Amino acid sequence: MSAAVAAAAAAAASVSSNTTSSSHHPSNQAPNHGWIPFFQPPAQRAALPALSRYESQKRRDWKAFVEYLKKHRPHLGLSRCTGVHVLEFLDYQFGNTKLHTRNCPFWGNPPDPPSPCSCSCPLDQAWSSLDGVVGRLRVAFEENGGQPETNPFSARVVRLYLRDLRDAQAKARGIAYTF
Repeated sequence: MSAAVAAAAAAAASVSSNTTSSSHHPSNQAPNHGWIPFFQPPAQRAALPALSRYESQKRRDWKAFVEYLKKHRPHLGLSRCTGVHVLEFLDYQFGNTKLHTRNCPFWGNPPDPPSPCSCSCPLDQAWSSLDGVVGRLRVAFEENGGQPETNPFSARVVRLYLRDLRDAQAKARGIAYTF
């Protein structure tokens, strides 16, 4: 008999012995009908393994995407979601970073040391953040029953958007990606 089975048997025996004990007055004891509660005391909850950072982020991103779908008008089910909807979600959900234009003094020459600049260049989402979000959501889509062939996070329009965003932000920082 394994240790887990032995522990479960001992717990069941103690529960049944508590219910048959007549030495305690019934008003002093909570009724126990022979069942073992399914909640876990705080000490046992702390012993459960925590989710990894990646799994936590993936769960958070998936919940945000599902919430976006619920709020979308007209109502949008997961099966009807396309790459265009993914781009709308990314624009709706995530923060912004400066994307310097060619006539900006910071074009290709980021401030040294890095500091907030006062130029009027437009704001856009940071490529590295969006790339990570899209990757996590691509996996979450399939884990939640989606088919790889219909995964909107793998759509061509999403890949092209991320590539163009990466290239534009790299040029603005003076970095050339050659793949």
